[in-house]
Amino acid sequence: MQQAVAALLAQHIDVVRVVYPDLTGADRARDILVDHLPAAARHGLAFCRAVYHTSPQSDTIPMPGGLAAGMPDISVRPDLDTLHRLPWEPGVAWCLGDALDPATGNPAPESPRDLLRGVLGRTGEELHPVIGPELEYYLCERDEGTVTGWSPYGQGPGNVYSAGLRGDPDGHLLRTLRHLKELEIGVTAGNREFGSGQFEINLDHSPALDAADRAFRFKSAVKEIARAEGRLATFMARPFNEEGGSGFHLHLSLLDADGRNVFAGRGGGDPYGLSAAARHAIAGVLGHAPALTALLNPTVNSYKRFGPDSLAPWLIDWGLDNRSAMVRIPPERGDGTRLELRLGDATANPYLAVAGTVAAVGLGLRDKRDPPEPLEGYGYREGAAARLPGTLGEALHALETDTDLTDVLGAGFTRSFLAYKRNEIERFQQYVTDWEFREYAFLL
Repeated sequence: MQQAVAALLAQHIDVVRVVYPDLTGADRARDILVDHLPAAARHGLAFCRAVYHTSPQSDTIPMPGGLAAGMPDISVRPDLDTLHRLPWEPGVAWCLGDALDPATGNPAPESPRDLLRGVLGRTGEELHPVIGPELEYYLCERDEGTVTGWSPYGQGPGNVYSAGLRGDPDGHLLRTLRHLKELEIGVTAGNREFGSGQFEINLDHSPALDAADRAFRFKSAVKEIARAEGRLATFMARPFNEEGGSGFHLHLSLLDADGRNVFAGRGGGDPYGLSAAARHAIAGVLGHAPALTALLNPTVNSYKRFGPDSLAPWLIDWGLDNRSAMVRIPPERGDGTRLELRLGDATANPYLAVAGTVAAVGLGLRDKRDPPEPLEGYGYREGAAARLPGTLGEALHALETDTDLTDVLGAGFTRSFLAYKRNEIERFQQYVTDWEFREYAFLL
């Protein structure tokens, strides 16, 4: 530990920011002076457990283990294996923290990072999922002439899938890529996306927990870099009526104990070049898709991203290199064989998204079912396949009733997640929106 402190001081780092995800995937943190890092590693940092039950508007939601229990502590211990200097904040390094129950020493019940660890443990030692996350976000600039006070950065038509000053006049993407490269979180490339001010930055593939760690740190970093620019980066599913939504796509493959891709069809018997394990995995994701929707599309706003011609999934289907399908099988085969789950939006907590997907794949392998025939053509035809849940409430009901999936996720997590999200729906239903005023106030 003293060597770690000395190494930080040698880099002129005097503060370490210990960061951990709450139930929504937002980063919670504390800055500690480097001299106090050994004590923090030994004893942990005390936080109120109610942080897991706190809304984005700082309301404390009544949930088991929170207000009724007297708002007890959790203890967050720095994971020094994740320590890294922040390139945009001189003198500061950050690391992930693990949240523990100080009374038992066990992981805190709502800890998303430990939920994923538990799912990986319960799905069996033979399952080695590798995940490649893809995330989109909107960069926004202050605009007092709008209802929200923000508008998309770099507006202009014809800039889809572009790079350079044409769609990014202030060079935000280049700065962000260079900062993220210094963080060593596996960033590979980025570009301007479909919407004005919308960007996509790709992350490399890695084992599931590491991929979720990197996606969580990526989202936190992008938001901080935007704040340093005086802007807002939002991973909201659909922040603007006139623009499309932001996705969180997961590329997933499975390796065996020898590091071979078990999705690759090596015998030549499958017409699509897929193994039996790949077909079972696809069937598992399709079969549990309604419940997965709650984890991968976890906000009221998420369901405004869905719909025909939105390039976001709408039906429960799969296809071969077909971006209108919920599960796409990219064209690579052999070691590159994988599935791409296009269901999620960018608000999803990376740990919960990966945990749910891995659980569904594990159940598919267990049940050994085969999927239907793949989608042909454009995948938004009404009646071509079952529909995904159309609201957060429907998705939460699907999660609650999918007992196979919730058995893998755990009863404690499921109870907390459902309570938190149903409270979100209640708060939304009681809120008067600007649309309602415009629609009704002058005529009715």
